[in-house]
Amino acid sequence: MADHWAVVPAAGIGSRMGAGLPKQYLPLAGRAVLAHSLQRLLSQPRVAGAVLALAADDPWWPALDFRSDKPLLTVTGGASRARSVLAALERLAGQRPSDTPVLVHDAVRPLLHGDDVARLCEAPLDADGCLLATPVTDTVKRIDAEGRVLETVPRDGLWAVQTPQRFRLGQLRQALTDALAAGVEPTDEAQAMERAGYRPRLVRGRRDNLKLTVPQDVPLAECLLAAQEREA
Repeated sequence: MADHWAVVPAAGIGSRMGAGLPKQYLPLAGRAVLAHSLQRLLSQPRVAGAVLALAADDPWWPALDFRSDKPLLTVTGGASRARSVLAALERLAGQRPSDTPVLVHDAVRPLLHGDDVARLCEAPLDADGCLLATPVTDTVKRIDAEGRVLETVPRDGLWAVQTPQRFRLGQLRQALTDALAAGVEPTDEAQAMERAGYRPRLVRGRRDNLKLTVPQDVPLAECLLAAQEREA
């Protein structure tokens, strides 16, 4: 049953990528990164449609000519991820009940696997919500302002967060509204929910659900995409 809606914040400029255009529009195996991300989401049976938050002066989205047989709404995003997500939720709130499950997904995670989405959507959706994540396997260091090691941080219980993150529309909308009103800019949706007193559940995801952040991520993503296609 298609009972979830996806929210994709795509109004950022991707300054760390250092490219001539936002990283969500970089080419990846012949298609824009954003096209891959949207296709992965909208092809999932549990996803009924998506809301895409774009920059006000985005000239690349119309040229993308992305097509889907599911509803794809657009809205003007904000100056931060949280504000873009909230704008998308406000658009969706005018059409869907407050208990609608929403999947917030990074525009630059084009390698999302269907099995991860299915497992996330099958997890019990209580008030706390849930999100994809993987256990931290590298040794983690804390450094000072000069880049020198202060300590080695025990990695027991540490997880690296991914997307999608899955919450009820009304609860996430309120949590983001309250955080922004208090001057807090959550870096992800789970942080807003945590601030509101919730304890989201982590659902283990695949390690190849890569977020494109720096230039070397693009060729890596192409290799992972080819490996996924051979696996299918």
